[in-house]
Amino acid sequence: MRAVASEAPVSGASVEEIPHLIDGGLRPGTSGRTSPVFDPATGRRTGRLSLADVAEVDAAVESSRAAFEAWRETSLARRTKLMFRFRELVDDNAEEIARRLTAEHGKVLSDALGEVARGLENIEFACGLAEHLKGTYNERASSGVDVYSVRRPLGVVAGITPFNFPAMVPLWMFPNAIACGNTFVLKPSERDPSAPNLLAELFQEAGFPPGVLNVVHGDKVAVDRLLEHPDVQAVSFVGSTPIARYVYETASANGKRVQALAGAKNHMVVLPDADIDLAADSAVSAAYGSAGERCMAISVAVAVGEAGDALVGAIRERTSALRIGPGVDPDSEMGPLVTAEHRDRVAEYVAIGADEGATVVVDGRDAEFDGEGFFLGVTLLDHVTPDMTVYKDEIFGPVLSVVRVDTYREAVDLLASNRWGNGAAIFTRDGGAARRFQEDADAGMVGINVPIPVPVGYHSFGGWKDSAFGDTTIYGPEGIHFYTRPKVLTARWPDPSGSRVDLGFPTNR
Repeated sequence: MRAVASEAPVSGASVEEIPHLIDGGLRPGTSGRTSPVFDPATGRRTGRLSLADVAEVDAAVESSRAAFEAWRETSLARRTKLMFRFRELVDDNAEEIARRLTAEHGKVLSDALGEVARGLENIEFACGLAEHLKGTYNERASSGVDVYSVRRPLGVVAGITPFNFPAMVPLWMFPNAIACGNTFVLKPSERDPSAPNLLAELFQEAGFPPGVLNVVHGDKVAVDRLLEHPDVQAVSFVGSTPIARYVYETASANGKRVQALAGAKNHMVVLPDADIDLAADSAVSAAYGSAGERCMAISVAVAVGEAGDALVGAIRERTSALRIGPGVDPDSEMGPLVTAEHRDRVAEYVAIGADEGATVVVDGRDAEFDGEGFFLGVTLLDHVTPDMTVYKDEIFGPVLSVVRVDTYREAVDLLASNRWGNGAAIFTRDGGAARRFQEDADAGMVGINVPIPVPVGYHSFGGWKDSAFGDTTIYGPEGIHFYTRPKVLTARWPDPSGSRVDLGFPTNR
C-alpha cells in the first residue's frame, strides 16, 4: 500500500506532452516548467504537463479579450446553435471523456460517465440562454417614460477548477459564461488535464470562434496572474477552503467579481425510525464513491439514539463486499486516490483517529493491493467526537466517521456548530421531522433520504459558511447572474406630432 509513485513511464510507453489551447489551437508550453501526470491505478507517469508562465497566461487573456467584442455582438440564435452543437459533441464523445477521467483521476468508469452526464445538464441549461437573458420592461412608468432592464456580459472571465471533477466543474462555468456573451480562460487542475483539453477541442469543433475559450495549464504562477490581470473581470473557483479564501481575497482586492466554492464536512443524520438498509447503502455510496474525493461526499454519519448500533453494523457489512480496483475494471466500485501523497495523508488520519479515541471498525490501511497504484481501503470510525481531528478536518478520502447523539436537536446543533455548510442530509420515515430538518439544517444544500443533494443544472450549487466565498453560488440561474451585470434604461419618447431629429436615414428605412 505504501508504494511511491514512479517518475518513470511504463516500459515501452511514451509520455504524452500536454499543451495549452490558446486562440483556437494547441500550443506547446514555452516556460520550460512541467509537471508529471500519473495513472493512479498503476502509479506510473503517463504525461508531462506544460506549466504556464506569466507571458503565456497573458497570451490566453489577450486572445479572449480580442475575441470578446465580436462574440458579444453574436446573435442569441447563433450562440444557441453553437451550444447545441457542442452539447451533441460532448454526448457523442462521453465515453472518451470518461476514459480520460479514469486514466488521470482514477475514478471508476461508471462514476466518470456520471460526471459527464451531470456536465451535460449544464450545457443544456446554457442552450436556453435566450430565455435566461430576457430582461424586464415597464411601459409608461411615468408620463411618456418607459423603464426596462437588460443583462450585459462582463468581458473576459476565468475559471480555476479542481482535480476531483475535471470535466463537470469546468462545465459548471464556461458554457453559461460564454452563452452570456463573455469569453473564458480556463485553468484546470495540473493532476488530470486531458479531459478539460478534450472539452476545449470539442468546443472548437462545434464552431465557436478562436479565443472564445482558451485553456492554460499551470500552478500558482498562472493562478496569481489570472487573479491580478486587469483584463479579467471575474473569477470562478472550486477547491479547498484555504485556497478559496485566498482566491476570493486576492481577486476581489483586484476589483473582480468572485465566486469561490470551498471545502465541506457533510453530515448525514439518521433518525431511529429510518430505513437502516437504505441509510447504510446511501452512506457507503456517498462516503466511498470516487474514493471520497468530492466536496459533496458524506464525511459524518450522525446516528441519533438507537440508530447507532444498527447503522454501524449495516455499513460494516457492506464495506466487506465493496470491490476496490482499477477504474477501467467494470467490476470496480471504487478506484485509487489521485496521488500517492494524498493516499498517505488520508491513511495518517486513520491513525490519528485511533490515537484520539475513535473506534476503528474498518481500517482501510489493512487492505492489500497488487502493483504500485495509489489505492487505500475504506475506513469506518465509530464513536467520533467533535473535538477529534478526524471530525474537524476535511479528509477528502474514503473515511466515514460516525458521531452518536441522543436527540434530533443535538444533531441539528452539531451541524450548526461545524465551520462548513455545504450539504446535509436526513434519513427518516417521519415527514414532520424531514420538513423540520429542511428548515433547521445549516447548509446550502439539503437532502431528504438523499445522501448527496447536488442540484440539477437548472438550479444552482453552493454552500454556506466556510464552504463558499464571493458573490453568488455557481451554475444555473445564479451562474447567469454572476456572468452578467444589469443595465437599467429609462427612455422618454416625444409626442409623435412634435418635431423629430433628422437622423439621416432614408425615409423608407
